[in-house]
Amino acid sequence: MEYQVLLYYKYTDIADPQKVMLWQKSLCEKYGLKGRIILAQEGINGTVEGTTQNTILYMQEMEKHESFKEITYKKSNGTGKSFKKLSIKVRSDIVSNKLTDWQVNPHEITGKYVKAEVLHEWIKNKKDIVIVDMRNDYEHKSGHFKNSVLPQMETFRDLPKVIPQLKQYKDKTIVTVCTGGVRCEKASGFLIKNGFKDVYQLRDGIVTYMEQYPNQDFKGKLYVFDERVLMGFQTNTLEHEVIGTCAKCGTKNEHYINCKNDNCHRHLIVCENCLDADGTTFCPQGCRKMK
Repeated sequence: MEYQVLLYYKYTDIADPQKVMLWQKSLCEKYGLKGRIILAQEGINGTVEGTTQNTILYMQEMEKHESFKEITYKKSNGTGKSFKKLSIKVRSDIVSNKLTDWQVNPHEITGKYVKAEVLHEWIKNKKDIVIVDMRNDYEHKSGHFKNSVLPQMETFRDLPKVIPQLKQYKDKTIVTVCTGGVRCEKASGFLIKNGFKDVYQLRDGIVTYMEQYPNQDFKGKLYVFDERVLMGFQTNTLEHEVIGTCAKCGTKNEHYINCKNDNCHRHLIVCENCLDADGTTFCPQGCRKMK
């Protein structure tokens, strides 16, 4: 049996998110889908897995809903075990539940879209751009665009804290990148609000770029928020380059674990040789306190 994972979002006005949540729950249960869906008055953000046929039926049902027409779904091969359960939540925003104070509405302010093929040409022709990775720091440790700027953000909510570090690129052409595109909608708008002059966002995210140009400009594997953890896009002639390194010994590795300190749980790469006897370990650089 073939399984498929759908990654999608849409900024669209939802008058009654609670009502839509109940509809989504019914729809996903009908088709046996598992995953995570976030709803807010500003839209929907979801990742779900099911059989290929049932994900197709889900997309068809979504297209019938006035608010969810013409969504771009990023599709990838599933395992049938990418998610342990179905989780559907209503929050204040569809990214992190704590961005309302940014006052960034993608319908009003957001970066210009650049398609994967255009960005590929820009990179190939050495256009004077600065690619800024808007993902969490543990995500880009396993894969990122060559020569991109990698702000040290433990969570997306840390973007305001790293703005001073990005000010040196204020007059450059900026291209923000993230997994599927939803974070860049707000990140690019936030940069514009903070005086950045020429801001783009990669349309449909890194996952779309990697599908079109596997193992080229994006080095390593793509971190995803499900049981697969990492996604790679292989070709017959190119193997992906391992760029992740063990947080303890520095050897090339892509094995993620959670710090075993219950007050930390930082996600980090640690090779099998550096794990404790129980297959876990603490942060070698010191644990954080959960916020």
